[in-house]
Amino acid sequence: MRSTKTIHVISAHAEGEVGDVIVGGVQPPPGDTLWEQRSFIARDETLRNFVLNEPRGGVFRHVNLLVPPKHPEADAAFIIMEPEDTPPMSGSNSICVSTVLLDGGIIPMQEPETHLVLEAPGGLVRVRAECNNGKAERIYVQNVASFADKLGVPLEVPGLGTITVDTAYGGDSFVVVDAKALGFEIVEDEAKDIARLGVAITDAANDQLGFSHPTNAEWDHISFCAFCGPLSKTETGLTGRSAVAIQPGKVDRSPTGTAVSARMALMAAKGQMQVGQTFDAVSIIGSRFTGRILDGSDVGGRRGILPEISGRAWITGIHQHMLDPGDPWPDGYRLSDTWGA
Repeated sequence: MRSTKTIHVISAHAEGEVGDVIVGGVQPPPGDTLWEQRSFIARDETLRNFVLNEPRGGVFRHVNLLVPPKHPEADAAFIIMEPEDTPPMSGSNSICVSTVLLDGGIIPMQEPETHLVLEAPGGLVRVRAECNNGKAERIYVQNVASFADKLGVPLEVPGLGTITVDTAYGGDSFVVVDAKALGFEIVEDEAKDIARLGVAITDAANDQLGFSHPTNAEWDHISFCAFCGPLSKTETGLTGRSAVAIQPGKVDRSPTGTAVSARMALMAAKGQMQVGQTFDAVSIIGSRFTGRILDGSDVGGRRGILPEISGRAWITGIHQHMLDPGDPWPDGYRLSDTWGA
């Protein structure tokens, strides 16, 4: 076999959502901070295209690049590459990265618990992993500070009319809609319709509402649409179904850790959830993340929360992605049948 590059990947999924991890074959990108390194990858697109585009990738795939941490407290750092964005943080991807680091032997595992500090582009996240018999069985991630942005505002969506939405940040930016009011129960056979409508709602929200992170001016758009089902009470808090539409048009298979954090921030702002309570989030395939509000937080003068999310991940394979020098599509390709227009 001949190849001009070989990228070593440990593949994983967190409660159904793919989050592969590059463990070798890629030099750290230039930049004095992890955010600058993230921004280089987003602008340059060479690595993103190679691992996300077909034939190596697909609209369903997220890939994380392990890099040496910049922050002195961090044990490892990672840059997240999603189909359309290179985001500040991702819950499912942080759970995959933690699992790969521990199950793959990159960071020594301590049983019954291992404590890590990971550096994401959006800031430090503290991880507690429940470990047993050489397996990281459940990952608890103390996410970045999250906050509600706009509450109960009108949004005109082409072909749908005017709906009422919220916007929020949970490590990434969301427009949040009432799934039941739009006729969705959040079940598997609704995935295609949720994905298509979610992209339209996200586009409309960016055009009409916008978003600006109070301490990171470079994060100035809404990434996702979260369809949130009715809430029910539990012994420790609340539970509910949700589905997140990801650009260019797919539904997250997991409950989406940043969406859980954003939804808890909205519930706290509306007086529905308090510090110490939990939120059991159920995805479109029935998988679960558990969220908890650890404390209040201040985000550039905005009142927010410090959230924790937890879930499970499993390694699915080890891959070496290669590039034959005679391959006529070295950057891969995207077609509208799966990638959208």
